[in-house]
Amino acid sequence: MAKRTSVVISQSPSQNPARRALEEDIVTALLMEPGIDVTIIPSLYDLTADSTGMLALQGVNGSMVMVTWLFPRAAHWILDRNQIRGHFGTTLMAAAEDTDDEDDDDEEESAEAEAKPRVIDERPLPDRSIYCLDMRATNRAADFIAEIKRIHLENNVQIVSIAGLNGQSKPVPSVAPPVPETSNGQGSNGAELPQANGSAQVQRIEDTGARRWYPVIDYSRCTNCMECIDFCLFGVYGTDRLDTILVEQPDNCRKGCPACSRVCPENAIIFPQHKTPAIAGSPEIGASLKIDLSELFGAPDQGKSAVEVAALERDEQLQLAGRNAVGMSVGIRPRESNGATSNGQVHESSAAKTSAVKDELDALMDQVDHLDL
Repeated sequence: MAKRTSVVISQSPSQNPARRALEEDIVTALLMEPGIDVTIIPSLYDLTADSTGMLALQGVNGSMVMVTWLFPRAAHWILDRNQIRGHFGTTLMAAAEDTDDEDDDDEEESAEAEAKPRVIDERPLPDRSIYCLDMRATNRAADFIAEIKRIHLENNVQIVSIAGLNGQSKPVPSVAPPVPETSNGQGSNGAELPQANGSAQVQRIEDTGARRWYPVIDYSRCTNCMECIDFCLFGVYGTDRLDTILVEQPDNCRKGCPACSRVCPENAIIFPQHKTPAIAGSPEIGASLKIDLSELFGAPDQGKSAVEVAALERDEQLQLAGRNAVGMSVGIRPRESNGATSNGQVHESSAAKTSAVKDELDALMDQVDHLDL
């Protein structure tokens, strides 16, 4: 007997009517698919570890398909930090448009990245895959349904999480009775919810949590260098029993501040709701980048490196919290002598380099001037 596919709809805080319509279309189509179950939870990023919605996800076995408004990389590591782990599943939704030369560069950069030990290398993963589909890839519900059905056929049993509607959105079409629901798919009286049209089982989990802002660590890139814990002065980071870096106190993070992501040498820190794609987990940070990441990370000040911008952002948050600014004097480790990290991030501006060269030439000229020629 074929196993069923669980579809978990993670509601995003967006009020955009077009997004709502797309999500409703996907849900309605899934209700008509045999072997599909639908669960509706609040925003994945905003859920706390002990929330009913997160507990529901933790209770699901087998492979998982996440369809979210977040970047797939961000969605994967949000799940990971909540003990919902698995291997990256390959999807057909994100078609790359790179040229052959760019592909060669990616292979070279990936080889350099793999040379370093990563935290994920020491972490055993369960024998399942987590597939992440980006809702921004297309506005056609049929495209998502086709990919979900393809994955379902390949794996027989999957979990699909579709991030979408606001927690106060209109109910998904269903014949389920209006009784409170729990994370195990039962009503408050313990009764299992009936099926819609004999195919889909639907459960809705209400959880009125607040909007959150916290970093998410990509352990496939993290080398456990601890630069983030040195840099952050708000007690966000900590370590586990194996001295592996983790986000210990996420709600200590200062809302809107992405400074620690700028100082991470491996671009392993994600803020899923940040307006700058590179910080929010976009694909272009999937490998080492031989460019100045100041612009990529949305550095607001011309001529400043990503680390210098991070120091300014941290000072701003310290002052807002009634503390003294510390500038570049605290928690910023010296970089390589050429001003670049192993991932190509430049921490010394071109102007600064030019100034250093001029200083050396000036010194030589002074020495010549003092010679009795």
